[in-house]
Amino acid sequence: MWLSPGTTFLLFAVLPEVYRRIPLRPAFWVMLAFVAPPWLFAWARTGDPTAMLLVLLPTALFSQLFGWVIRTLAERNLVIAELSHEAGVAAERERLSAEIHDTLAQGFTSIVTLVQAARADPARADDHLDLALRTARENLAESRALVAALAPAALEGTLADALRRQVERVADFGVRAEFAERGAGVVPRAVEVVLLRAAQEALTNARRHAARVRVELDVLPDSVRLTVRDDGPGYRGAPEGFGLRGMRARLEQVGGMLTRFDEDGAVLVAEAPR
Repeated sequence: MWLSPGTTFLLFAVLPEVYRRIPLRPAFWVMLAFVAPPWLFAWARTGDPTAMLLVLLPTALFSQLFGWVIRTLAERNLVIAELSHEAGVAAERERLSAEIHDTLAQGFTSIVTLVQAARADPARADDHLDLALRTARENLAESRALVAALAPAALEGTLADALRRQVERVADFGVRAEFAERGAGVVPRAVEVVLLRAAQEALTNARRHAARVRVELDVLPDSVRLTVRDDGPGYRGAPEGFGLRGMRARLEQVGGMLTRFDEDGAVLVAEAPR
């Protein structure tokens, strides 16, 4: 049996698995346990210690090398899986950070501003507090949608309807706000969400720094474009903050792009394929 050709093929099959499953040093001794008996048996039978050794030694070395390759690939696959998991966690963390910034943080800022306005202007306190209450309820709806990983609560009906409501909210803060819609067609839900978030970010900035803002939605044959113009101080070469970086990242995820420039104020253009 020890001298049969099947012995060599058996070693080819078994030894790589040994090197794959157990540490290198114990695997070496296991290999010797497999190789030594047929070599000793052949030596005792033929009186030539080199004949069988020339067959078994290459087999053992090849098995050791092949087992090492298998082990290395398995370890690298494990590292790749861990890195992929970490990348997924980081991407999800970034997504949640952007969601919180675009919705809850802006809503809470509005509530604080309205409460301060109510204290400073007792004659209109009820109006300010009513708007603060409405904003708080919208924030609550957004938080529930965020937990459930659903589309924004503000995105009910069409994108144009949602944008119109956002413009009306800005007007409640005393900013002259206008909305215009051109074209028609189906817009993917993911693109609607991204453009709505972009509009919310731009309108929040306009509410803080401008007296007038105009939002335009153009549904083109191959894309949909959102343009927000205000008469504020503009960007003036300032670096992008967290909100703009998040907006740009969102657009890139759906194959879109973000452009910003100064033109009698700030102009922001977000465009994505449809």
